[in-house]
Amino acid sequence: MLDTTMREVKEAAFRPLVWRLRRLPPLLFTLVGLLFGLGTAVALGFQQYALAFAGWFLNRAFDALDGGVARLTQRQSDLGGYLDILLDYVVYAAVPMGVVLGRPSPFGYIMLALLLGSFYVNAASWMYLAALLEKRAQGSQASGEETSITMPAGLIGGTETIIFYGLFILLAPWYPWLFALMAALVVATVIQRLFWAAKNLD
Repeated sequence: MLDTTMREVKEAAFRPLVWRLRRLPPLLFTLVGLLFGLGTAVALGFQQYALAFAGWFLNRAFDALDGGVARLTQRQSDLGGYLDILLDYVVYAAVPMGVVLGRPSPFGYIMLALLLGSFYVNAASWMYLAALLEKRAQGSQASGEETSITMPAGLIGGTETIIFYGLFILLAPWYPWLFALMAALVVATVIQRLFWAAKNLD
């Protein structure tokens, strides 16, 4: 929901750093970001919440740098875009699992299953819709987006995910309820896109 606005803010904030790091390959930032994301999950498993929050911040920072450097140096590639989203989803799965491993409970495991299940359905929802829009020449190139493929708008997008994951870390004792809230909003986003698709793809 906030991605369009925040993407412009992110680009402006990281532009000076992107310029200084422009000689490095974009894939390097993607892989370093993955390491910080997995480190976040491990830190959460040991209840090292300050370390986990720092890891999460760095994961998101390196995620911003890979695309920024690629665009600045004209090194964007389909493989780079594919790896970026694939490794993002690895981190999106690992972090909530780390939260639960740090504070295990039967209710927590149920809410984790609910959250990851909602992600599973949401991935099918937006990725297949994105593929159809690209097929119809209504995707990222047509809309002027700087991402590899179009990201159909929804209630929960990248910005909201970053915020929720930060809350999972900072408010770890209440994670089951935060998982439930995010899962409900993700399901609402799937339904939102379903109505959009029914109206616009027929």
